[in-house]
Amino acid sequence: MRYNKMTALAAAAIVTATAGHAQDMSDWPASFTVGTASQGGTYFAYGSGWANLVAEELGISGGGEVTGGPMQNMALVHTGDAAFGMTTMGPAAESLGGTNPIAPGLAMDKACAMFPMYQTPFSVTALSSSGITSVADIPDGARIGFGPAGSTSDTYFPRMMETLGVNFERRNGGWSDLGGQLQDGLLDVIAFAAGVPVPAVSQLEVQTDVNIIEFTEAEQAAIMEAFPVSSFEIAADTYTTLEAPARSVSMWNFAIANCDLPESFVYEATNVVMSDNARMVNIHRAAQSTVPENWDKNGVLMWHPGAARWFQENAGADIPADMIYGG
Repeated sequence: MRYNKMTALAAAAIVTATAGHAQDMSDWPASFTVGTASQGGTYFAYGSGWANLVAEELGISGGGEVTGGPMQNMALVHTGDAAFGMTTMGPAAESLGGTNPIAPGLAMDKACAMFPMYQTPFSVTALSSSGITSVADIPDGARIGFGPAGSTSDTYFPRMMETLGVNFERRNGGWSDLGGQLQDGLLDVIAFAAGVPVPAVSQLEVQTDVNIIEFTEAEQAAIMEAFPVSSFEIAADTYTTLEAPARSVSMWNFAIANCDLPESFVYEATNVVMSDNARMVNIHRAAQSTVPENWDKNGVLMWHPGAARWFQENAGADIPADMIYGG
């Protein structure tokens, strides 16, 4: 493992009364990072927020790190270069199966489930001045921004567009950068896969008129048949532009932890996030789904023993022993 250890001298004397009992921290890391994604996306805002919350509550130095998103986060957490990270279930499954493009053939089985985050809706945004109000309106050869290379959006949205018969030029970049390119006329469309509200979309709404484009029922059905997603509605009050809920599809996100992190550390970090949802919602509204009962949305990753114990003790989670790392 590459996470930093406290010096033996300091660690021997440290205990904390976290969760109402004396907690030995001697094997805890002195600092940690949370792999997020690009600035302007939900992962960065959400991940930096919970990293800071855990650091403050547990008295450990920690923070969010800008990354390429779920695929890179799986790799960073697997190797221990990041203690924690965030991923969607699709990239998690591909990483476990050895098809992560960062390290083809490597089964990234040292990244364990920590806690449920929220669903990532897939949505399309264009400037109102473009006249694009539906997927069918996207012109042949349109320049579409799909987010950072290797992100959930970049992994799945191009395939979804191809499934829907859209021909396009693929562009990559951070969400804030792509938002600027859309506003400057360098892109025709941005295909977002991020928790809502997406900061970059909210910023665009302040600066210009945009169309947030929903899928038709037929388009939604075609995508759900071809990809590991479920139906989703973006609530009308998510953006000022929306006058009614927007039909979409979504994929669940989970926080992940390196499987070799100390059980007590991951238990307490999970407790900080899951025990007070109001604090998480203050960080980002997508955290309304960061609640204990959504533990069952993970059917892909092995659970970290510390996280599994928290959900078993506090949410009545019936996690099979063979789904707990080392169990």
